Amino acid sequence: MLDKPMHDGQIFNAMVAFFEDDDWNFQWVDGTSVLTMGFTGRSGKWMCFAQAREEQHQFVYYSVCPLNVPRDRLAAAAEFVTRANYGMIIGNFELDYTDGEIRYKTSIDVEGDSLSAPLVKQLVYANVLIMDRYLPGLMRVIYGDSTPLEEIERIEAGRHEDFGDGGEGLDEDYDDDDLDDDDDDLDQDLIDDLNRFRDSLPPDFGDELDEDPDDDDQPPGNGGRRPFIPPDDIGLN
Repeated sequence: MLDKPMHDGQIFNAMVAFFEDDDWNFQWVDGTSVLTMGFTGRSGKWMCFAQAREEQHQFVYYSVCPLNVPRDRLAAAAEFVTRANYGMIIGNFELDYTDGEIRYKTSIDVEGDSLSAPLVKQLVYANVLIMDRYLPGLMRVIYGDSTPLEEIERIEAGRHEDFGDGGEGLDEDYDDDDLDDDDDDLDQDLIDDLNRFRDSLPPDFGDELDEDPDDDDQPPGNGGRRPFIPPDDIGLN
């Protein structure tokens, strides 16, 4: 948590207040209006970023996929992301062809108004729930034999569009150590396949992705990921 607000902006202070009141563990990215935090869902663990864009009157929240897409699977991942995005109401997936990073983004423009805790809550929990639901299918497309169409059809056959509870449906101990507990709302096939996928990975899985981040044939893996770059710093307005 932050001992005190680092900015005077209403959006930054509102998002800090939400994460403090909601008992999230987070850190401030020094010199920016970005907070970083980890999240553990039923499908895995990943990093999240919250950003206040005061001049644009915008709040943005990202969930970043825990593994980068190997270069030879970028086309399949792009199809998966495109199919997943079609019909999305709150947010969208993004794929960076440079390093294979996939993230899910939710955002809101509050120009003429102010950001409130309920608005932050809706965007944050809609975001992590979507990443948690789609992550197993994405992993099977990248590292298994499934096609994007097969996985999207499987996911969306049981997909729940209504996030009106603002995350109230999440268990207090929403933890990937309890994959088999309280899973009435999950597709059991997704859980079983993900567990088999995890069990099949060698202990050093991913290490080879970080050995040569400059290799033209392979984007860097999770450990070699370039630092999060807020949109303000890359010229997006």
